Amino acid sequence: MTKTKIDTAGLYAALDAERTARAWSWRQLAKEIGTSPSLLSRLGNEQRPDADGFATLVRWLNMPAETFMIDTEATGTQPEPDLVTQLAPLLRARQDLDDRDVAYLEEVIRATVKHMHATRGESE
Repeated sequence: MTKTKIDTAGLYAALDAERTARAWSWRQLAKEIGTSPSLLSRLGNEQRPDADGFATLVRWLNMPAETFMIDTEATGTQPEPDLVTQLAPLLRARQDLDDRDVAYLEEVIRATVKHMHATRGESE
């Protein structure tokens, strides 16, 4: 049986990105979401939210819950998809981005990943 856990760091990062984009404090974010600031604080300390808290957060983010689930018994035999491959559907679904914007962002992401691999001495 495969065990699954919540990616608390990923969920916290997604919430932080939204909070930063809106120039809100964590308290303002909690109020907007309709949850307690302590839930966000616990999440920041890598503590898992309860089921209702998790559902509230992912629904507010408008992201599938599976985005924040990790298979703890992954064997590593299946290679992770390319980052641009993973992000392309999200970028293309954005109403505020046209095709040129998406192509530019994909190019920037590819260049960044290439730089990261080169810095670490990894092959692509």
